[in-house]
Amino acid sequence: MSNEELLQIQPLELQFPFELKKQISCSLQLINKSDNHVAFKVKTTNPKKYCVRPNTGIVIPNSTCDVVVTMQAQKEAPPDMQCKDKFLLQSVLATPELSVKDITAEMFSKESGNHVDENKLRVVYVSPPRPPSPVYEGVEEGSSPRGSISDNGAAHQYSDSNAMLKGLGEQKETTAEGQSLVSKLTDEKWSALQLNQKLERELEILRRQARKSNGIPFIYLVVAGLIGIFLGYLLKRV
Repeated sequence: MSNEELLQIQPLELQFPFELKKQISCSLQLINKSDNHVAFKVKTTNPKKYCVRPNTGIVIPNSTCDVVVTMQAQKEAPPDMQCKDKFLLQSVLATPELSVKDITAEMFSKESGNHVDENKLRVVYVSPPRPPSPVYEGVEEGSSPRGSISDNGAAHQYSDSNAMLKGLGEQKETTAEGQSLVSKLTDEKWSALQLNQKLERELEILRRQARKSNGIPFIYLVVAGLIGIFLGYLLKRV
């Protein structure tokens, strides 16, 4: 930085964290280390693409001024992320009585006889900042959080598998017991039906014999009643 420069500029290039369809801003700091008032003006090769605030101003002695440059949202990324846009910062000495509204374009013309400092600034696209990585609690120092999560996930998966196998085993045992009980009840019902048919046949024989003898002995009625009660008991049990 030469001693003849009226303003120091930080940084010397405009860095935009480029993102599609998003308005992006960056700032410049103009530093006046002299005892003079310095007027400045900011120009660009692409005025429709950028908004500069303030684009003109006065930096009082031993002070700074911040300039914010905003790039409009872009629909497409440039080839190889290279930008050809340029900015030009012009500065001249000003009187203490000069106000910002009194600054004119003629002040920065070399034909005016004023000493005009010119600093060319290029535009650089940089990658947008990455979001901070999440911090996992309960992880020992020196261990990998991702590894811990993976281990816990494997343990949970192993536990779930054991529970599933256990449940399938219990379900299988329950199914086997149910099938055995159904088979037993079916056999008992079949035996009761056979016994019922046998008793009905014997009862029919007794009825025929009673008709032939023109009367039904009392003992036969008792036997028939007992048979009916016995059959009803068996059928309710099955």
